[in-house]
Amino acid sequence: MKSKLIIILFFFHCLNGWSQEKIEIVATASMIADMVRNIAGDLANVETIVPIGGDPHTYDPTPSAALLASRADLVFVNGLTFEGWLEELIRNSGTDAEIIRVTEGIEPIASEQYQNATDPHAWMSAKMGLQYILNIKNALVKYTPAEAFLIETNYKVYKRKLEALDTYIEEQISKIPEDKRILITSHDAFQYYGRRYGIRLESMLGVSTDADVQTSDIRRLNEVIRETKVPAIFIESTINPKQLEQIARDNGIKIGGKLYSDSLGDEDSPASSYIDMLRHNTHVIVEGLSTSSPPKAPSGQQQSGRPAWINWAGMILIIALLGLIMLRRRSSTP
Repeated sequence: MKSKLIIILFFFHCLNGWSQEKIEIVATASMIADMVRNIAGDLANVETIVPIGGDPHTYDPTPSAALLASRADLVFVNGLTFEGWLEELIRNSGTDAEIIRVTEGIEPIASEQYQNATDPHAWMSAKMGLQYILNIKNALVKYTPAEAFLIETNYKVYKRKLEALDTYIEEQISKIPEDKRILITSHDAFQYYGRRYGIRLESMLGVSTDADVQTSDIRRLNEVIRETKVPAIFIESTINPKQLEQIARDNGIKIGGKLYSDSLGDEDSPASSYIDMLRHNTHVIVEGLSTSSPPKAPSGQQQSGRPAWINWAGMILIIALLGLIMLRRRSSTP
């Protein structure tokens, strides 16, 4: 009889859970949305404002984004100057949702270029990601304390995965020769990654992609490549690769691969989740920087450093002179 009562109570508990409306959650970026889904599980519908593959630095909010925010119970944001458009979006949406900054408690890296500006890319370190998910868990428990047990359980499972990932990345980066632990990318999105795992960072742009590339930036990267003899540089999924590809050709080195920084990839990509993104980036970086082969001669140049056209012109001149000598000999023969 007692067992039957327990089964009946369990049935009604499940029925109540099924009928309960889900929490409507909006996240500004795909990495944050993925973290929230892992912790909230089936308790929430999670939408993303900036679409997969979009650049949050240059994003221009749409009416549909304002509608998403207006319907939300919770809005999870990165902060640290990442979403410069956020305040206007929230104001235009008229939302009553609580705004949760997931970088709360993280000591930001200050911008070297702009006073009072910070590097927003803290999620690029799995160790920092642990602070993100702690803030997400706390916000969800506060909003729906009746589901605290489920949220805490999901959080603990996900936390173990991120801790294992952090250790894995550290082990993989240690395989790169110390003098080649130099990561050159399109924009300055990997400083937290570099500090945590011991890599020097250089980039064409600053922490935001909303800027123009300067001649001085290109000259600086060329100098770094020549001085360090780094075997590869890396493009990013949300940034036009043309200028970085030209720098690679000019210096005779390879593009080591495509990294994901400001957005996850789509379902068919190797970076469709936050964990997959960091794991994929690490694989690409380690493979690209661990090569022992020397850089090739820059495009249009020989190993001597002379432009290729000079060598070709010299060969043509020699052939022409030899032809002229032979003609003179024939003409002087009786």
